Parts: sequence; structure tokens; C-alpha cells
Amino acid sequence: MSRKMVSIQEAAEFVGVSPQTLRRWEREGRLLPDERTPGGRRRYDLARLRPEQFRAAETARRTIAYARVSSHDQKDDLERQKQVLERYCARQGWTFEVIADLGSGMNYHKKGLKRLLDAIIDGQVGRLVITHKDRLLRLGAELVFAICEAKNVEVVILNQGEDTTFEEDLAKDVLEIITVFSARLYGSRSRKNQKLIEGVRAAVEAAQC
Repeated sequence: MSRKMVSIQEAAEFVGVSPQTLRRWEREGRLLPDERTPGGRRRYDLARLRPEQFRAAETARRTIAYARVSSHDQKDDLERQKQVLERYCARQGWTFEVIADLGSGMNYHKKGLKRLLDAIIDGQVGRLVITHKDRLLRLGAELVFAICEAKNVEVVILNQGEDTTFEEDLAKDVLEIITVFSARLYGSRSRKNQKLIEGVRAAVEAAQC
């Protein structure tokens, strides 16, 4: 009986996961390709794949969609992010949870982010979905991605291009950095500190006009 060998993309669609998940399963020894082409491409025997066998194991770990904006005046954007994430996850047929944060991309102590990281480290998360890389953190997103890789968490970034709110968020993050460091240098209540912050704020506002 001839076998129908399919690509990793076709096999992933048949099982109901992403190609990245199949690669992870291969590393874990859970599902190995049946053969490889001379060029090294994976090939799977379609008759050997049983979607229900693998889906049951995968549902033990959650899919978490994470959304963030920097300030209260961006709440509408936060709702749009959540809607985009919800629609995408629903279309993939995933059972998911949305975690939303309101705070600077330079703030590592946001409640939602800490909750997300705790769940990843505890092995509760199988997939992380975000709209843009900068929605996770302004600086340090790569570190979170490294933790995800170590914990076999699939990371899905819906948009690889620049975020529409990039300049606005970056300006606020720069102001936050200057505020923190000037307070350390001159003291939070010093006139020199206040003068520096006012100057930076004026420059940021002028750049946004």
C-alpha cells in the first residue's frame, strides 16, 4: 500500500497545530518525520497522523494572548488589540485566554506581564500570541522569547512590521527613562531634575507635532 507523504505545513494543518509545534514535538521525540528529502525537508505519512492523539496532549497547556498599551488615553487601541487577538485565536480553533496590561513597555513589573511569565515558567503555557513584538516589552522581549524557547512555548507574532503606535509609545518610554535617571542623579524633587524633565517633555511633544 502506497503512503501519502506530505510536507510539514500540510501535516500541521491536518493535526490542527502550527509547523513550529511539529518541530517542537520532533525535538521532544513525540512525533518524528517519516522521512526527509535530499534537501532536508520533513515529510510525514498522512495515514499515520492521528489528530485527536496529539490535540489531547496539547490542550493541557494554555494559549495566552497578550495585549498592552502605554497609557489610559490608548484604551481604544487596547480593545482593538484584544479583538484582533481573539479573532485570530478563535479562527485557529484554540482555547485561549487574553491578558491585557496598561503600562509602559519599559515597566517589567506590570501585573499582567508577571502573571504571564509565572505561567510560562510553571509550564502552563503552550503558546503565546501577540500583535507586535513591542507589545510585550520595549527592551527585553528577546529575553522573554528565550524563556519561551527553553519552555517549549510557541510564540506567534501576528505583525512583523512596525506598530502603528510605535512613535507615540517610544516617546513616552524615552521620557520615562530620562525621568528615572535624572531623579537618581539629582533627586526627584530637585529644581535641576524638574528643569531637565520639562525640557525633555517639551522636545518629545515638539517631535510628535
